[in-house]
Amino acid sequence: MHFVHQDGGAVFKVAVRKMAELSGALLERNGLTPAEIDLFIPHQANERIIQATAERLGMPQEKIVINIGEYGNTTAATIPLAMHTALEQGRLQKGATVLLASFGGGYTVGTTLLRWE
Repeated sequence: MHFVHQDGGAVFKVAVRKMAELSGALLERNGLTPAEIDLFIPHQANERIIQATAERLGMPQEKIVINIGEYGNTTAATIPLAMHTALEQGRLQKGATVLLASFGGGYTVGTTLLRWE
């Protein structure tokens, strides 16, 4: 009664479904396919969520940035930190088309498409 409870399975399903839906809609609106994305940098809350979202999008492993094993879930800093990881690894190059996707508190979802300069 006096503690926060989270239904992990339900959160997983909503996170995967919504991040994939919004990412797909964003790509479609911009006339792009997952094959034209150089890097997919999702919120680093849970590796299973990342993998399932990427699978729904048809995003190959080599295009996904995952660093949750090194840093854990750093909440609002996960995407900037993952971008830094990609830079350090030489995977984020000038002119790259990058898809960012996030899921967070209150069941908020957001996606961004950018060209790295």
